[in-house]
Amino acid sequence: MALEKIVTVTGKAVSVPGSDIDTDRIIPARFMKCVTFDGLGEYLFYDVRHHEDGTPKTHPLNDPKHAGASILLSGVNFGCGSSREHAPQALHKAGFRAVIAQSFAEIFFGNCATLGMPCAAATAEDIEKLAAAVEANPVLEVTIDVEKNRVFFGDDNFTVNIPDSAREAFLAGQWDPIGELLEGEANVANTAGALSYMGA
Repeated sequence: MALEKIVTVTGKAVSVPGSDIDTDRIIPARFMKCVTFDGLGEYLFYDVRHHEDGTPKTHPLNDPKHAGASILLSGVNFGCGSSREHAPQALHKAGFRAVIAQSFAEIFFGNCATLGMPCAAATAEDIEKLAAAVEANPVLEVTIDVEKNRVFFGDDNFTVNIPDSAREAFLAGQWDPIGELLEGEANVANTAGALSYMGA
């Protein structure tokens, strides 16, 4: 079955401002003992969203008006720190389908891409403008147009940057190398069968 082509991502947005938000803040290490990634979404940003006794702190992701948001807004160097795949998985399991930030850590960006979750880079001014619009109207529909490298909201829009390699993979439905490999299982078996040393 072919992977979905990701041409646009549309949804509500929520701003989690800050620079150098690392993967340990996105998903604290103690929650990485899982065998699968299922359930990681509930621990997204856990330590900055909860007090030590587990009660909620004031945080954008705890605000009911942002419930159901699927596009995260943030600052510079989002996803830095360790290369843990659990960070983008936690975002994805929590319902996020794209991130707009000023810049991204390279490994985090790649891990998001293989989940079909575009990371779009924008200027601080444009992100602040979008964040203000979302704060004024939390149900505002935001669309990331992957093909056009633009974000649309209300009557406004601005340019973003999704590197060509990832952008082309999204548009072609070729963003998951493992998925592509599994799709080609029969071809792999045929090629292996044609190699004389494989039968030895």
